[in-house]
Amino acid sequence: MKKRSALRLVDTRTLDREQWLEVRQGGIGSSDAATAVGLNPYKSPLELWAEKTGRVVAHAESPGMEDPRYWGTLLEPFVATAYQEKTGRKVRRVNAVLQHPTFNFMLANIDREIVGCPDVQILECKTAGEFGARLWKDGVPDYVQLQVQHQLAVTGKGAADVAVLLCGQQLEIHRIARDEDVIARLIVLETRFWECVENDIPPAVDGSESSARALRQLYQGNDTSLDFTGDESLGQTFEALVAAKAELEARELEAERLKQTIQQAMGDASTARFAHGVVTFKRSRDGTALDTKRLIAECPDVAAMYTVTRPGSRRFVLSRTSDTV
Repeated sequence: MKKRSALRLVDTRTLDREQWLEVRQGGIGSSDAATAVGLNPYKSPLELWAEKTGRVVAHAESPGMEDPRYWGTLLEPFVATAYQEKTGRKVRRVNAVLQHPTFNFMLANIDREIVGCPDVQILECKTAGEFGARLWKDGVPDYVQLQVQHQLAVTGKGAADVAVLLCGQQLEIHRIARDEDVIARLIVLETRFWECVENDIPPAVDGSESSARALRQLYQGNDTSLDFTGDESLGQTFEALVAAKAELEARELEAERLKQTIQQAMGDASTARFAHGVVTFKRSRDGTALDTKRLIAECPDVAAMYTVTRPGSRRFVLSRTSDTV
């Protein structure tokens, strides 16, 4: 059966960044796919849900030069040109947000369309610095593979090439063929995520920094108190947390004892070699620090001029009540 082509939801040539983000908020884009199914190492489903429901506003301004996305956007046309030169294939821009013909929440932005090649139809351009390049040592990372399978699902195409520029000097090209099993599972999981968005039900946290960041943004805190003594499931979660923290503290104490044992054996030496590694124990350079307490005591007016009020952050404090007999 012939696959239906993607719908052209909106022309991107007339959109500014804020309008483009608004369109993206109405569905799951290809760069959201791995996040929506919980396989993005950089972002959690909860944070994506907070953005899609409007609780957290995605930044409309373009990323700065310290952000890898800035360089990815800047270098995309150069990666596409290098791909053409290396493969002899012609590519062109699509200039549209594409929509799945059946699952209308599935959206896709295609970096380039490959023209006149029956074997491959989509080009995805990537850049990776020194740290990011490590994720490519075994081929295309899982979250990028899911991004591409999402694009193939939306467009109905059969294959895509991923061209990645590593450390600004090495171009690798990887072919990803359409995988119907992966796409079927992806559609099921993305549908579940989008149902969470439509029904305003937050996905479960996953322990990542992204989830922690989302919780800080979602819940600011107040003076109310909740009684969970009758909730067996949350009670078990609390007991598991107490046990995990106790185990972690014990392991940290043991790790510190082992470290100190080696430090004591080293004495004044700065380096120690072992059969399977090296330990360095060097003194850092002397530095200076501002004595803020003395500044406030002796020059309160000056200290007040440079005092900045910051909103307080919520602290999670765990305390276990003693069992009574």
